[in-house]
Amino acid sequence: MKVVTLLILVLVSLAVVAGKSQSAANNPAVDLFSRVQCGSDIPKALIGRTMTKESDAAVEARHKALGLKDLGGSELMGGRFLSSWLICGSEYVLILDKKSIVRDALQFPEHSKTSPEFIGSCQVNGKEQPGEIIAVLNNEVGAENLSAKSAWKIDLTKTKFVKLATAGMQCPRSGIITADGGN
Repeated sequence: MKVVTLLILVLVSLAVVAGKSQSAANNPAVDLFSRVQCGSDIPKALIGRTMTKESDAAVEARHKALGLKDLGGSELMGGRFLSSWLICGSEYVLILDKKSIVRDALQFPEHSKTSPEFIGSCQVNGKEQPGEIIAVLNNEVGAENLSAKSAWKIDLTKTKFVKLATAGMQCPRSGIITADGGN
């Protein structure tokens, strides 16, 4: 009899816990950014969390204290998505998996017309590098290919950003994605 009572208590407890986690997933107040605080480890607060299906305006309004702004994104191979957000005055890029779960987050360096943001393929010492690279480039007037200031490979196998050495790296101007085009 004690075993049956204990089993019932365990099952009821599991049902309560499952109900709470389910309601948290559907509660807009508990979204991707609900754990983020300015001055804290923002990537750590984002990794493993799920992107809400709400409108960007609703999420941005709820998190005004973070200065939150959706900066856009790009589809990646394998159903993944690269999303860019302004959070606490800095840009962060996120890799989301097929279920919109953040698998990695990176505080991205400042970029501008003279140091444009890039996504695409690059060469190192004349050899094509496999996979997608996100980088900040040196905008050299008249050059078709630009050197990189900082760069990361988007590792789709591990769904992670991998820091790359930039010595000898050249990336085509056609991959520049900043609003001013880097021109």
